[in-house]
Amino acid sequence: MVVGEETLVVIEDDHHISDLVTMYLRRDGFRVLQADDGETGLALVEREHPTLVIVDIGLPGDLDGLDVCRQLRERSVARSGSSVDRPGMPDTPVLILSARDDEVDRVLGLELGADDYVTKPFSARELVARVHAILRRTRAPLGGGRPAVVELGGIAVDSGRREVRVDGEAVPLATREFDLLAYLADNLGLALSRRQLLNGVWGDDWYGDERTVDVHVRQLRKKLGDDLPLATVWGVGYRLG
Repeated sequence: MVVGEETLVVIEDDHHISDLVTMYLRRDGFRVLQADDGETGLALVEREHPTLVIVDIGLPGDLDGLDVCRQLRERSVARSGSSVDRPGMPDTPVLILSARDDEVDRVLGLELGADDYVTKPFSARELVARVHAILRRTRAPLGGGRPAVVELGGIAVDSGRREVRVDGEAVPLATREFDLLAYLADNLGLALSRRQLLNGVWGDDWYGDERTVDVHVRQLRKKLGDDLPLATVWGVGYRLG
């Protein structure tokens, strides 16, 4: 599928991997920019506002891939409260690459707002498929039945503005955190399994672990506090309201 001149940034210090990934992505019509360290990669993201960022965890220098992901999300949070519109930064999806199949790294990456996690060695075609899957998820509407704003006590979920407010104050959420909360709000009062949530929010072509849902629920509870009526339904999944 040719997608036009959408820009992706690949931050990877192994030039063989970077060039291979870039070649496959360019064949699919993407404009791809490369960086081999975190500082250069962040500068590219600042300047180019890419559609998606692919970043390796094991980068040289002072910033590894998790640091890059953390800084991207911190800048996103800072700008979400700014009156200056900086397109591309707040909702830029991130795909993490790693040579370490370590659950701690995977969970930490997801907690930092990464949208997917790929372990080396990987197929370049599979990586491109995951890129397309992420972009489909981030562009797709989450549901047609939800009112513009769902009120949950002192918490308001505004799907039109992609904004959550607690007692009137906006609380910045990562892209997938908001999508999960909005999907739960669209199914208010229903107990949903982890698989239902993955299919509804991540898409049924998502490759990852069902525990991804638990990571994002934990982040929602941490950011929105005890007023969030998000219950664990043991043996099933989660229910909002």
